[in-house]
Amino acid sequence: MSATFPLTATRLTLAALAIALAGAALTPAEAAPGPGGHGPHGGPGMMFGGSPEHADRMADRMLSGASNVSDAQRKQVREIARQAATDLQAQREAGRGLREQMAAAFAQPVVDASAVEALRQKMLAQHDATSKRMTQAMLDASRVLSAEQRQQIAQKMASRRSMMERHRQERQQLDGATR
Repeated sequence: MSATFPLTATRLTLAALAIALAGAALTPAEAAPGPGGHGPHGGPGMMFGGSPEHADRMADRMLSGASNVSDAQRKQVREIARQAATDLQAQREAGRGLREQMAAAFAQPVVDASAVEALRQKMLAQHDATSKRMTQAMLDASRVLSAEQRQQIAQKMASRRSMMERHRQERQQLDGATR
């Protein structure tokens, strides 16, 4: 064993930690796709992740769960989703920069705990801004739809979540049976 092995192992450990932290800090739209190719959890905010074109498709998919959606309502909701997606793209870029800074901080020979904490606080603020923007878009879209339409969409989403959960459990059972 060479004298450099502990240093290499330490650097590898720090790199793995930085990668793990960066992965944990992903915004919903950047996280690994879950069932259906969307964010890890789906849900009402998923239509605002990705490109404006993706937002259009997701808005249409969401609206398919409601009856009597007028062309004017569809157009308004698509515009809300498109604008939110555009805003969130800029926030994702800011988040990516923070994750890169965090990785660099952990790659230093001596990790500065106060610098890491400051970056963590900035990441929390960035996540909060993303959450606020998604919530605002959902509120804006809710004002376009009737209470009955929102209820129908909520029921469709609950049914989809239930189906996805059943499929997840089936996959886990199959994985357990093959081991």
